[in-house]
Amino acid sequence: MVQGLFRKKILITGASGFVGANLARFLVNNGLSPHVFVRKDSDLWRIKDILGRIKVHILDISDGSATRVAVSRLKPEVVLHCAAYGGYHFQLDRDKIIRTNLIGTINLLSACIKNGCECFINTGSSSEYGLKNKPMRESDLLEPVTDYAAAKAAATLFCGAIAKREKIPIVTLRLFSAYGPYEQGHRLIPSLILSCLKKDNPKLSSGSPVRDFVFIEDVVNAYMKAIAHKDKLSGEIINIGSAREYSVREAAEKIIALSPHKVKPLWKKVVNPRIEPHRWQADITKARKLLGWKPLFTFERGLKKSLEWFSENAGLYNGKKI
Repeated sequence: MVQGLFRKKILITGASGFVGANLARFLVNNGLSPHVFVRKDSDLWRIKDILGRIKVHILDISDGSATRVAVSRLKPEVVLHCAAYGGYHFQLDRDKIIRTNLIGTINLLSACIKNGCECFINTGSSSEYGLKNKPMRESDLLEPVTDYAAAKAAATLFCGAIAKREKIPIVTLRLFSAYGPYEQGHRLIPSLILSCLKKDNPKLSSGSPVRDFVFIEDVVNAYMKAIAHKDKLSGEIINIGSAREYSVREAAEKIIALSPHKVKPLWKKVVNPRIEPHRWQADITKARKLLGWKPLFTFERGLKKSLEWFSENAGLYNGKKI
């Protein structure tokens, strides 16, 4: 699956982010040297040690002219589009949310089409679905409740429309709650793990919110399978999740059980700014059918591997990261 990529020019946008950095690392570890787009103000801590093995281009894809020029020079054959803004609760700049997630996607995809891209994988978000009371399917009505979710939904629909019109391999992988090595330290699972490692009782809002957690190695595998099956995926939207949901309380209990330090969660100590659904679970029937993909990591196995990684790399997470 990876061997067929050796002769392809691969571009990753948002390579300084969690998903993009893990994709870049996977490709580098398999002997490839991908091109990456990062903004000039990006914090490159996730990819600092592989900068000599990737080709870095400083670019903000919300700049249409600069994007056209960069893509015209590079002429990527495979594009893994991970650039995003607004997924974290503190990223509230509405203009930047629209410019990055929607306008940036339009600029990038338009330039790639003009220069003969063979495969374009857009990274979607489960937040596009909004509040549901059953496992989420790709055919469900999109009812986003945040600016970020609305912008991501619009980008997904744009990609689908272009795929149908141009008849080229464009697919959206709609990710649920990915976790694992290099995830931002303030996110739920890393923050719980780091609290355990520091022997601090974690401060949390409520144990009742639910998520469909999917380990990052399974996510990377889904991208590779999408590339391999690109010719039959044009215009498709595919959920990438575990098909299981766990509450925040269950996640905390599992992490503490795996940790050598038995901390005690302190509930109702922080305010949760999110509108929380009663259900948050992926229906992955389509991923199984079209990609031959299913998660290989159980939640427990993924948490154990995450705990091991954070134990060895906690030094990466200084005050700013946490």
